[in-house]
Amino acid sequence: MPDLTTTQIKDLTANPAPLGLCAFGMTTVLLNMHNAGFYGLNSMILGMGLFFGGSAQVIAGCMEWKKGNTFATTAFTSYGMFWLSLVALVLLPNLGATTTHMVTSTVGGGQVTTAQKIEGIAAATDGTAFAAYLAVWGIFTAVMFIGTFRLSRALQVVFGSLTILFFLLAYIKYANPGEGFEHATGFEGIFCGASAIYTGLAQVLNELYGKTVLPLGTVPKYS
Repeated sequence: MPDLTTTQIKDLTANPAPLGLCAFGMTTVLLNMHNAGFYGLNSMILGMGLFFGGSAQVIAGCMEWKKGNTFATTAFTSYGMFWLSLVALVLLPNLGATTTHMVTSTVGGGQVTTAQKIEGIAAATDGTAFAAYLAVWGIFTAVMFIGTFRLSRALQVVFGSLTILFFLLAYIKYANPGEGFEHATGFEGIFCGASAIYTGLAQVLNELYGKTVLPLGTVPKYS
């Protein structure tokens, strides 16, 4: 009988988690600086949401799928699509639209010119619908937060603060509690984004130096 040999294939691909975490964190910080009142909603935020917060996270999710990491695949792909859908909610009501269109028609033998509003691809999302959108993401994040108790303290902070952020934003859209509450929520969002940036960069530095440069807070593994 011929000898049987076992071939092991070593995974030499890079860790995509820092990319996904930094993409999420940096975009979250910039959006919530708007919520905190530092500047208005502008193309910088939409561009970050479309490319870095959205597309880069989806790419990171696909790379995590290749590594067999179900949690990271679900998280990065989902939150990447969140950012893309959020940009879509802002842009769709305005795409292909001008403010007014003058229409001339004949009425009773005379010509009448009226201003006709041209709608975008879809109607703007009202407060109740936006609140439902954010609340669903909050529920999803709360369940993902439970999963972080098998991962690290740093990820617990990221997902815990993100869960709070989604529900605070949902409350703002539903109840309109005022500018002060929105600004306070923005600072909570800045903290959430900063914690994700820290977690991503900590993984980069720890890998480069081969030791713990920035601690992530390991948690015990239970069977």
